[in-house]
Amino acid sequence: MDPVRQIAQAVLYEGYLLWPYRESSLKNRHRWTIGGIHPEAYGRAGGDPWLTRTECLLEAGPRDLVDVSVRFLHVVTRLRAGAPEASGLGEEAQEREVSMPGLVLEDLLHGPVIEKIDIPARPQSPEGGWRELCGRIEASARRLRPDLFRITVEVVNTTPWPGGGREEAVRRTLVSAHTVLRAPRARFVSLMDPPEDLRAEAAACDNAGVWPVLAGPEGDRHTVLAAPIILYDHPRISLESPGDLFDATEIDQLLTLSVLALSDGEREEIRHGDPRARAILDRCDSLTPDELMRLHGIMRRTEPHE
Repeated sequence: MDPVRQIAQAVLYEGYLLWPYRESSLKNRHRWTIGGIHPEAYGRAGGDPWLTRTECLLEAGPRDLVDVSVRFLHVVTRLRAGAPEASGLGEEAQEREVSMPGLVLEDLLHGPVIEKIDIPARPQSPEGGWRELCGRIEASARRLRPDLFRITVEVVNTTPWPGGGREEAVRRTLVSAHTVLRAPRARFVSLMDPPEDLRAEAAACDNAGVWPVLAGPEGDRHTVLAAPIILYDHPRISLESPGDLFDATEIDQLLTLSVLALSDGEREEIRHGDPRARAILDRCDSLTPDELMRLHGIMRRTEPHE
């Protein structure tokens, strides 16, 4: 998998389900807490975020291109097999992506280019249903120097809000939303460690709800990932990680051993719940002793910074 996509996927599912991966556990009954862009009317009334803003610096020419992609989860409700409708409605997620490829910087100088987010509702069915999602992505640019641009991308949730509690709001929320910007022929500037002569311009970037970092291989400056969690430039997934555990702040070995220690009753509940939780259970059960030992720890040699 593309290393940028791999990191973005980890961000997308951070906190999706937490150990013990049972839907009956309290922390898994109150999900969808990271990076949510809520309906504007709901957010304005309660102080919850209803937009994100990404601002970053790009060293480029006016005819260079920028690709913008916004990814998020859409909450899906599904009736569990054999469960009464009142108590058996579980929540899962559908991945969504809205892209704006090939944006010309010179065009972005004249006003925002707008892409609509328009996902119709799907009625409840055995395959699951969801609420509609509406919104927009606005991309614009400002020229700061002959070869330096500030790129702005705003994501706004305009989904109609009929009222209700948090549960109904999150079903109309862009969950774990993040933005990826790519410039194949240009180079982004690190906001964490900008060159001395660009520190003032970097500090003036106004980001809301996201933290933009350089993504991809070390030294590559063609991609920015603006995530709802704080990362460092060029983040990577550990080579020893066997797969998603949805909690990048924890240790894979600890979570894996905890899963292996679950009771038969807990395992049965997981198997009748979210398919991504079932995948964790199956993967942990299938790990060999050598694979488990690789999770124990490893020493890596790093080159000193000059």
